[in-house]
Amino acid sequence: MPDAPAPPSPEPSSIPLSQLVVGANATIREFPKLGTAFLRLREMGLLAGTPITLVRAAPLGDPLEIKIRGYHLTLRKSEADHIFVSPAA
Repeated sequence: MPDAPAPPSPEPSSIPLSQLVVGANATIREFPKLGTAFLRLREMGLLAGTPITLVRAAPLGDPLEIKIRGYHLTLRKSEADHIFVSPAA
């Protein structure tokens, strides 16, 4: 029997924003569509396809500071857990 065709290569892996390394660049891939906090974040420019940089994390890991669209934004780790990004190569 012939071998089955190889599955298509997966998209670049997405990880939660909270797991990004400090100083790393990434692109937002997935974002919750419900919730007042996430609606407010979308209004501030967090949209799929937007490049970001994780600037720093507090000593205990919460909150996280990101740079997006030329300004700095601080997020709770619990919010960053729901935002998926693709790290830059």
